[in-house]
Amino acid sequence: MSLSIFIGGTGSHAGKSWMAAAVCRFLKRRGYQVAPFKAQNMSLNSYPCREGGEIGRAQVAQAEACGLEPSADMNPILLKPNTDTESQVILLGKVWRNLPAHEYYLHFDFLLEQVLAAYGRLRAQYEFLVIEGAGSVSEINFRHVDLVNLGLARRLDAPGLLVADIDRGGVFASVAGTFAVLDQEERDVLRSFAVNRFRGDPALFGGGVRELENRAARKCLGVFPHLENVRLDEEDSVWFDRRAPRCGFGGDVAILQFPLCSNFTDFQLLPGAWWVDRPLGRQFRLVILPGSKNTLSDLAWMRARRLDDWVLRQHAGGARILGVCGGYQMLGEAIEDPHGIESDRGCAQGLGLLPVRTVLSPEKTTRVVEAQTPSGVRFSAYEIHMGVTARGHGFAPFAVVKDEPEGIRAGNCYGTYLHGALENPAVLEELRGASPPGEDPPVRDKDAAYDALADWFEQHADLRLFEELYL
Repeated sequence: MSLSIFIGGTGSHAGKSWMAAAVCRFLKRRGYQVAPFKAQNMSLNSYPCREGGEIGRAQVAQAEACGLEPSADMNPILLKPNTDTESQVILLGKVWRNLPAHEYYLHFDFLLEQVLAAYGRLRAQYEFLVIEGAGSVSEINFRHVDLVNLGLARRLDAPGLLVADIDRGGVFASVAGTFAVLDQEERDVLRSFAVNRFRGDPALFGGGVRELENRAARKCLGVFPHLENVRLDEEDSVWFDRRAPRCGFGGDVAILQFPLCSNFTDFQLLPGAWWVDRPLGRQFRLVILPGSKNTLSDLAWMRARRLDDWVLRQHAGGARILGVCGGYQMLGEAIEDPHGIESDRGCAQGLGLLPVRTVLSPEKTTRVVEAQTPSGVRFSAYEIHMGVTARGHGFAPFAVVKDEPEGIRAGNCYGTYLHGALENPAVLEELRGASPPGEDPPVRDKDAAYDALADWFEQHADLRLFEELYL
């Protein structure tokens, strides 16, 4: 028999992904064969599975917490926004089609069938599935086309845990309001609730817990403190406060803040980097053009803000310029789009800093690789892109993958399709130059982070209540 738990939130960024990862690791340490599942995700931060295809980064982290290789069944539908009103739909890891929002739910019956089939395959392999919802469980206007929240949990007969974020304020209204707008069958799914990201003395919140329990008519699983010094790979960029002071490691690095920036986890070792959306009057050591879900759109945005000229001036002033994926394409001479994948304009001139030309293609490349820089630094990376880039002759590659050159190095300019390269401190330092005296990059030990999450859950959850409701 397969067990399951549904983890939903009072709203976006309440901490569902963290709670799901914590429960995954907790159950693994208890000896369960456990796997994550999120039916539908919207994210520009994805990762390729070794078996093929791409899924949301949060489900990759949860799979790692379970000690598993991620698979497309763990996140059967991934929506990658092209614009404010249209998304590329990734179905079971592969590009299915581009759909405007108003057409997406016309395919509800087919998509639900795919979701249930993916869940069934996982259920046949694992004895416990941790199911993450999306956004708020109380989006009652989507009740009739719910692929990912309480409608799905009801179909799967999965008991639910509601997660609320007290750090953002309004926890009483969010918990009580959630139960108030749900119908009785939806309320029955949610067996308990958790108060997340609490700061201060929990003893002072005892009366608050009792008030919430009275209004929700449910027991509180626990009051979970804000967890410092643990970072997981997130599915979107809300973790990064771009208004924070630019200090610490990476303070001499600028990253262009594209509207459709993808795979921002490339820069987690640069918490002090400047995210730039307009020309700044200072010289940087390293300027990065990150990945983009729509390269031609973000290239046009860059030109409209005159950031193209700014990048050229930074280069002339001695900055190293790095383009990753879409940023790599932008640094070349031209980007052609003969199939109209991103635009009907057909072709756009790049910044001309790299002797490469790119042709966008309908086939998406998704793969995990082992690479090595010309200086001998070995690192793991991954590719997710729709385009083929022809590089000029006589230039060193950015790296070597399976004895084949990848990317390019031309003077102080670099281009690569390898996401994750900058998550290796040695690669980052090779590109950026030596660290300022006494300054070291942050070190991330993922396995230790997952254990810290499980410890956090064990210490602050009512484990007897958890076993009674969910095991």
